Amino acid sequence: MSLHQSIHELPDRQRLWEAVLSRDSSFDDAFVYAVRSTGIYCRPTCPSRRPREAQVQFFNTPKDARAAGFNACRRCHPDKPRMDIVAAARRLIDSHLDIQGVLPNAKEVADSLGITLTRLQRLFKRETGLTVSRYARSRRLDRFKIRIRDGSSVSQAAFDAGFGSSSRLYEIAGKQLGMTPATYRKGGAGAVIRYVVTHSALGGLLVAGTVSGVCAVKLGDDTDMLIAELEHEFPLATLVCTSPDDTLECRDLGDWVAALLEYLDGRRMDINLPLDVLATVFQWRVWQRLRAIPLGETSTYQQMAEDLEQPTASRAVGRACATNPVAAIVPCHRAVRKDGSLAGYRWGLHRKEALLAMERGENK
Repeated sequence: MSLHQSIHELPDRQRLWEAVLSRDSSFDDAFVYAVRSTGIYCRPTCPSRRPREAQVQFFNTPKDARAAGFNACRRCHPDKPRMDIVAAARRLIDSHLDIQGVLPNAKEVADSLGITLTRLQRLFKRETGLTVSRYARSRRLDRFKIRIRDGSSVSQAAFDAGFGSSSRLYEIAGKQLGMTPATYRKGGAGAVIRYVVTHSALGGLLVAGTVSGVCAVKLGDDTDMLIAELEHEFPLATLVCTSPDDTLECRDLGDWVAALLEYLDGRRMDINLPLDVLATVFQWRVWQRLRAIPLGETSTYQQMAEDLEQPTASRAVGRACATNPVAAIVPCHRAVRKDGSLAGYRWGLHRKEALLAMERGENK
């Protein structure tokens, strides 16, 4: 294959060479370059030492490079799709969970996979909704929560989950869980949760939160039932009912309630509020996927499972939607069955229909 034939749809050679020299990630899936002296082909962003320009040949695809007799680079893996890179990064992080106190940082993961740190961060956030560091911390917390649920002590659960020390556990948990690990184990004992019950465009609305963020949003006609559900979820927490007109003790809660009321009656579309909820990495990924669905549009459970690279997990996606504790903020009303029907909705199918209609502007 001649050079002219291999790059007929690409920019001129000088531009391609500049992309290689600068490791320009915008060209990362546009072409590959091969080095005659080594017989290897790479992505433009490959971290390997730059070859002499005279030794370089450009190809549209890895397949073209292989057909010309070149082999794939083992550092940048130019023959792997982007999702394979993310999957490889997740496997690498998971393989370190059993090592006490040791989790690879994003730079170490990028170096191990032979890609640039910028590209890894971009791909990982796009595919999972989480940063590399957030994913690693969340996976370790998942293990801790499983051990706690099985009856282990906090110290034993921390050790089994790979935390190097209890102080490290509390440091990470404080950032991601809102409640301390011991509080979580005891069903919210010692935590103070303030809540407001008010009327919205969709009927009764309960919003509850800690100092870290919203921990519950509930919709329904029976407000006593909504309060009872909150008490059941946090049986040992101190629950403080706050009047909608008097949120001085917790100004953030007042702001969160106001934002939700404006959203429910169609006056506000941005509902990105801080959360203090307990979830596994998989649940977080499903919820992030839900939040990425455009206003008024829907996605099937199967589609979301495939987007998360777990095509057989449609039922698990459905469960993650059903266990979402913060209605509307995490828009599980945008999830539908395979045939496009709305399926069920914890807060009533009529509310699901109304939320979608509101987002589409059909209620105006």
